[in-house]
Amino acid sequence: MYGDILRATGTYRDSEIELFEKEIRLREVGKNELLLRKGEIARTVCYLLEGAVRQYDILPESEHNIIDLHLAGEWFFNRESLISQRPSELFTEAYTDCCFIEISLETIHYLTGKSLAFLQLNKVLEGAFQRMQFFDQSMTPVEKYRHLLDNRPRLIQTFPLKIIASYLKITPETLSRARNAIANSVIS
Repeated sequence: MYGDILRATGTYRDSEIELFEKEIRLREVGKNELLLRKGEIARTVCYLLEGAVRQYDILPESEHNIIDLHLAGEWFFNRESLISQRPSELFTEAYTDCCFIEISLETIHYLTGKSLAFLQLNKVLEGAFQRMQFFDQSMTPVEKYRHLLDNRPRLIQTFPLKIIASYLKITPETLSRARNAIANSVIS
């Protein structure tokens, strides 16, 4: 049933897919439910089947500093806490009602012990670097928004612009100007 999710990370035999499906856990959570609190240690990797998830920190002004956004069809986890097994610096929260599969780090180690094919799951961990590269590239606000439009347009359809602005590390006003600049360049 979830074999296609696993196959997206590499090549597996039918017996390995069966083992994966036996070991994963299906979870459903409600809107605004915290999946990982700041200070807890991340112990799972999840694949979102339905819904939207956000990862954030809370700034002193009590605003959310959005670190990452996830939609159905994407893996999500707290990379730093999971790999180091140290307390999380972030919150992970269901933005909407969600359904996802969850696999513990312990289970990943177990699966890898059963078959080295499961080392291909490292592709999931590598995906977390994409966002860091996105913001390390010294992009202008217009370039950031254009990148989002080109690569993850569903985020814009799912999350309010205030959250999108926080995710892009720009103010809502700057986001508005970037959107206008893109709209005007399309019209021209």
